[in-house]
Amino acid sequence: MTFQSTILIIPGLGNSGPQHWQSLWEHKFNFKRVEQKEWDAPFCTDWIENINNEVKKHNPANVILVGHSLACSTIAYWALKYDVKIKAALLVGPSDTEADTYPPGTTGFKPVPLFNLPFKTIVAASTNDFFVTYERAKIFADSWGSELVNVGDAGHINLSSGYGEWNDGLELLKRLDSL
Repeated sequence: MTFQSTILIIPGLGNSGPQHWQSLWEHKFNFKRVEQKEWDAPFCTDWIENINNEVKKHNPANVILVGHSLACSTIAYWALKYDVKIKAALLVGPSDTEADTYPPGTTGFKPVPLFNLPFKTIVAASTNDFFVTYERAKIFADSWGSELVNVGDAGHINLSSGYGEWNDGLELLKRLDSL
């Protein structure tokens, strides 16, 4: 499988470990990870600046962002601040930072931005994700103008939920790449 677009991997809280699907994709396809200075107690403003700095290094019209968990709302905050027309974004397991179940320690990620994103998006959501209810993920997808893909009982769509390479996710990314 090959990709024509510039793919930027954006992990969520705590970063994505070496066996997480984001890390596996990064190494297998030579995608670029957006690094953050603080993965465990992040500030939203820092994260969106780092996204913007990386996007500026490329032709935005050819960039696809691949966000997981907290990175999904971070991408929405980035789009709100910068309004850059990228090619697309794959938003996987968007965390609900407003929920009582969301871990403490993040700053500036509430409320989840609810507006139509200025680029094509797919939200992949699970029906039993601890960090977001499916109903709330649907609200995010509807607000962002995203196609919502129900991946079933997939937990947080991460390694602890049994997701290593996640080939179905690669197919969603390939759809965005072919735009």
